[in-house]
Amino acid sequence: MHSLKVVDYMNRHPVSFSPEMSIEAAVSVLLQSNQRGGPVVDAQHKLVGFLSEQDCLATMLRDTYHNEQSATVGDCMYRGDVVTIDADSSVTDLAQQMTANKPKMYPVVDAERQLIGVITRTDVLRAIDLHLRDGYSRR
Repeated sequence: MHSLKVVDYMNRHPVSFSPEMSIEAAVSVLLQSNQRGGPVVDAQHKLVGFLSEQDCLATMLRDTYHNEQSATVGDCMYRGDVVTIDADSSVTDLAQQMTANKPKMYPVVDAERQLIGVITRTDVLRAIDLHLRDGYSRR
């Protein structure tokens, strides 16, 4: 099962955000995409943060309370060390990481930290399920 690679199951066209995008525009994109968050990238497509539904909710609630609407993604995104994964990583290794209350979505980056996709818990479950079904059908 270690032959299952992230690159084979990741979403190569994820929703991503720029730090300059308004929080309202970002929420609209999230709602349309059914993603619960997404990577934030700079003009060179390098990962600079992560925006979650929780970040958006907190910011919009605060802005509503103060009658403001000027927040950007850069104002409320997570700027710390975003947990990422390499495209050649094993899906089973990632699954083990995900069982320890780690993020539900991992940005997939190359050596220069440029975003090349994302992989979610759902993608990992699908990969393992397909592998197990394939193994059962060969018996």
